[in-house]
Amino acid sequence: MLIPGPIPARVHFCWIGPVLPWAYVFAVLSAVAQGQMDEVLLHHTDELAEGPGLEALRAAPGVRLVRIDPRTCLAAAGERLGLEGFYEAYAGLVSPVQRADVLRAAILFLQGGIYLDMDTITVASLRPLLGVPQFIGSEYIVWPHWVRHSRSPVVWARHLALDVLRKMLRLAPGGWRWFRHVEGWYFKGVNNAVMGAEPGAPLFAAFLREILAMPAARRTQPYALGPDLLQELAGREAGGGLVIHEPAVFYPLAPEISEHWFRPGRPALDLALRPQTLVVHWYASVRSKPYVARIDPDYIRAHSRSQLYSALVSQALPQL
Repeated sequence: MLIPGPIPARVHFCWIGPVLPWAYVFAVLSAVAQGQMDEVLLHHTDELAEGPGLEALRAAPGVRLVRIDPRTCLAAAGERLGLEGFYEAYAGLVSPVQRADVLRAAILFLQGGIYLDMDTITVASLRPLLGVPQFIGSEYIVWPHWVRHSRSPVVWARHLALDVLRKMLRLAPGGWRWFRHVEGWYFKGVNNAVMGAEPGAPLFAAFLREILAMPAARRTQPYALGPDLLQELAGREAGGGLVIHEPAVFYPLAPEISEHWFRPGRPALDLALRPQTLVVHWYASVRSKPYVARIDPDYIRAHSRSQLYSALVSQALPQL
């Protein structure tokens, strides 16, 4: 059944750079295969390098490759908000991650839809998400902004202990199963890897305004334009039509624990995913970088019975 709602039935991805690894191609293809949306757009700032992955995207029905000009996009957002300086703020950022933070907010504000990070795999229809004006998701984390800036030794001791426990379970075979028993001890913070909104949604209008109001030095700090700012704004938007989904919906394995997506072992995918999981954010990081470099369709086929990630992609994209 098609579920109407204020959020348009389109998915946005955003990529900065010319080379698009297969792991991120799978993100787009899984959104097409499982998301049941009207269109899937990959906004890219650079000319994409030719290769089998790009050919697969061009051949996929419902995928639209959109060369985005950040200056034009941010100028349009500024015009709608009656503000200037968005492109200058964007150009002052060095990190592609932070630049993508700015672009994704502008795209959602202007066009509406669902934004997905490139390190995701869609596993079910996204249409149930469309019936609200705006949404984000939460994840289990150790170091929210308020803890990192706390001066309380009690707070620091508690979160250091939680950090040690998480590290142990990250390294332990099958540690993701044990983390399920203690995840309630961790803080549920918001993440901007999966978000949705109707055009002009107040959350993303506020997000863009705060980028300009933020001192330039702070913009370049880790997480400043991502989860930290979103967490602050989510508190203001409480009760204002913003839905914050539980971790199981987009983040079934928590940060750090998510390394188990790539560990060898029997892939108990039916347990790793929750019944309410729609998208898996698998957290591209320094630890997952060596895997990303090796992943392609042959890798997925070879590891589908010995690795959670490959089993996940095989289920989402059975044509592989």
